[in-house]
Amino acid sequence: MTFNPDFVRANAAALRELLPYSRRVTAVVGFLDGVGRVSNAAAVLAGGEVAGVCRKMRLPNYGVFDEFRYFVPGERATVFAMERKLIGVSICEDIWYPDEPVGSQVAAGASLVVNLSSSPYRVGRTRAREEMLSQRARDYVTPMALVNMVGGQDELVFDGNSLVYDEFGGLLARGASLEEDLVLVDIDLDAVQESRRSDPERRLQGIVDRHPGPVSSFAVKPPPAEKQRPPLPESTREPLSGTAEVYRALLVGLGDYVRKNGFERTVIGLSGGVDSSLTAVLAVDALGKEKVVGVTMPSRYSSAETRDDAVVLAERLGIELRTISIEPIFERYLETLAPEFAGREPDVTEENIQARIRGNLVMALSNKFGWLVLTTGNKSETSVGYCTLYGDMAGGFAVLKDVPKTMVYELCRYRNSLGEELIPASVIERPPSAELAPGQKDSDTLPPYEVLDRIIEAYVERDLSLREMVAMGLDEETVRRVVRMIDRNEYKRRQAPPGIKVTARAFGKDRRFPITNRFRI
Repeated sequence: MTFNPDFVRANAAALRELLPYSRRVTAVVGFLDGVGRVSNAAAVLAGGEVAGVCRKMRLPNYGVFDEFRYFVPGERATVFAMERKLIGVSICEDIWYPDEPVGSQVAAGASLVVNLSSSPYRVGRTRAREEMLSQRARDYVTPMALVNMVGGQDELVFDGNSLVYDEFGGLLARGASLEEDLVLVDIDLDAVQESRRSDPERRLQGIVDRHPGPVSSFAVKPPPAEKQRPPLPESTREPLSGTAEVYRALLVGLGDYVRKNGFERTVIGLSGGVDSSLTAVLAVDALGKEKVVGVTMPSRYSSAETRDDAVVLAERLGIELRTISIEPIFERYLETLAPEFAGREPDVTEENIQARIRGNLVMALSNKFGWLVLTTGNKSETSVGYCTLYGDMAGGFAVLKDVPKTMVYELCRYRNSLGEELIPASVIERPPSAELAPGQKDSDTLPPYEVLDRIIEAYVERDLSLREMVAMGLDEETVRRVVRMIDRNEYKRRQAPPGIKVTARAFGKDRRFPITNRFRI
């Protein structure tokens, strides 16, 4: 979007629309500055005017970030003066570095640093953000306020959890997790100066020599004086964590993707298995039961147990359920291909035909009614290619794309623990199976998911070597086999729909891996 001049001009126009609202407050607002050579920037609005602009200096170029492709880095730290107090402004990555720009802002006299962030969610990120900001406040004897975006955009979820720390690194205020929130906090900037003068560690001694700048500065018109009021109450929300946090992140990512892209309803192939059951529950929680349609597509290999569980799940959720047998279509496929396959035993080919028939059916419903197809594959299966291209991978959004199988079970149990048991216990307890062949079990093809997920985390998310994985107690031949499966199935993942990032490294923009390469461990 930064390369689209119409978008950049529209963004500038939106900023101008906010100016009248800044006559009684001073506001710091993110925007794109410039045309052609664009900076990721923050405008300080005061007195109905743009008083000044701060440009992001630290441009991340790792993981999901590609900011060097899009932005020109700022060259100066920025502070602004308001009623004889200096306030530093920075953007997202700027605050994660312990030296600049925050060092030069404090050296220039800033008594408060405000950071605008679009910091994406992943498991454990909230705690890391808290520790970083608290440390930054202590090191510079300066209150730090980080205001984080909330909402979903394609693969990314932004989790809020905005934070304000005092000059001692103590928490003053916290915004809600994964929902919009208004956080109000009083900060006594005169007390900050006293804390610096009495600091026994003399942490700011020589700071001008250590952080000489350069620094840009400007003044803002102070807002009209307020009447005397009592101090604000504490505004600290308890953060989500663990499975509850992941579940909420999936709801936000799914809900925003559907709503922001204008879909009225979603459709899910319900197999009676754990992945499709969890996907359906998430969809109902995120969108409402009236916006979710389930479709069962039984074949000769579908067990009575899974078919019954799909029906029970739909009844408990209160969603519309349709049944389309794939058996007549599958039989016709087998008849048509019989001359070509003469003399060859059935194998994965016939299994994939069934999955592709189901993919065709849900996509036909999508085309006819404008429904968004939610695929149900998890990270463990897509990692090793235990999925069918143009079959169960066919769809518009992959809710569980970055959720390991072991976490799928945790999420199911968590959701059932909230009240009514929505997901039948038999779904969770039954050994997982694709039901594409007689007596088929996932364990016939894959290591136990507890082992598989450890290998995926070690190899994909932590970049561990074969030797390091074996040192973790993993079987060497199993590691070699799984790694080969992960590498050679990159071509499938390139053709998969987008899905929500929750782990340290998701497939796609987060992990760039060439399809064509000869390296093998």
